[in-house]
Amino acid sequence: MCELNCCAKDAVPSRRAFLRSSLAAALAVAAGGALPGGLAAARAASVPKPQNVLDPDAALAKLVEGNERYVSGTARRHDFTHERLALTAGQNPYAAVLGCADSRVVPEYAFDCARGDLFVARVAGNFVNADMLGSLEYAVAVLGVPLMVVLGHERCGAVDAAVKAASQSAHYPGSIPSLVAAIAPSVEKARARTGNLQEAAVEQNVLDNVAGLAAHSAIIREATEAGKLRIVGGIYRLETGRIEFLG
Repeated sequence: MCELNCCAKDAVPSRRAFLRSSLAAALAVAAGGALPGGLAAARAASVPKPQNVLDPDAALAKLVEGNERYVSGTARRHDFTHERLALTAGQNPYAAVLGCADSRVVPEYAFDCARGDLFVARVAGNFVNADMLGSLEYAVAVLGVPLMVVLGHERCGAVDAAVKAASQSAHYPGSIPSLVAAIAPSVEKARARTGNLQEAAVEQNVLDNVAGLAAHSAIIREATEAGKLRIVGGIYRLETGRIEFLG
């Protein structure tokens, strides 16, 4: 996306320096190189939630299982008191989620997760800009998440605004046009598809941002190429709560 290209180049220098210098060792372990010898076991023993030390496929399976519990109404009772205390010294989530800022869609609920399980970054329209990219790079380079999910949802207001701007020349106040501009390329692609334009744009926006994460971040791209990270897209169905994964 054009918005991402521009923003990624203009990312805050201090963040880049932070990732390159003070957290270089964490990047080498979490995003790039393999853990030699017994270091994998040592890491599992040293983190606050050893059960979250998973490979990408196992992390995705855990999310799918959690969503099934949520959909069926059998969500687990989480012990927030003890988890809160355990996480005071650090965190090791097993997935990062780029989600939409929408009150109806709460990733922690939708995946039946507890504190410290998900690293969630949210913006209306679930698209990647410089701040979202930096946050997700942190999740990969420092926290070592093995899975990243771009999570869209039905009847997304931000996508609907972009669709109306493209099809009806709608105009919006304040900074809302910046959201519309970020989603506009996905809307243009969706126009070539059959069916409902808004629904097609929601899906296309998810797919474009899944592709854009690795394309515009060396940290994320190198982690995926090394088999340390998997990136998937999903759409939350409002009526059922079910998340349909794409691809």
